[in-house]
Amino acid sequence: MNIDTIVDKEYVDKSFRELADAPVSALRGLSPKDAKALQAAFGVSTVRDLAQLNFVRWACAISILADEEQLAPAEKAKEELLDDAVEMTFPASDPISVDAGITRIEVAPEKVDAQRDHQHAAKVEESTEIGRETETTS
Repeated sequence: MNIDTIVDKEYVDKSFRELADAPVSALRGLSPKDAKALQAAFGVSTVRDLAQLNFVRWACAISILADEEQLAPAEKAKEELLDDAVEMTFPASDPISVDAGITRIEVAPEKVDAQRDHQHAAKVEESTEIGRETETTS
């Protein structure tokens, strides 16, 4: 991170020790009026005071822990059920058969009745056979 993106221009050439002891208005986006409000509300006058403010530390800790928190058992079960449902409707993670090669479907299958033909298996097989015949003759 480039320091000139987070501090006002007059503080760009300062060391980190000097920045820590600088007024909070040295931080880009905090005006002198905001600095007075922080002073009145929390007794904060320097960047170091702001960083050591318990509310800021607690907020940082909660944010960090929230990113690492494990799912509750009920949430995990819902997530697994959702994953299973998606896998059953679209088995994208099924590996391609290495020894069978990849078969191209030349003719798109027509709409079929899903009760009799699960995921258009018969139409896909029929279309595959038509594609094989076309490849053999050409």
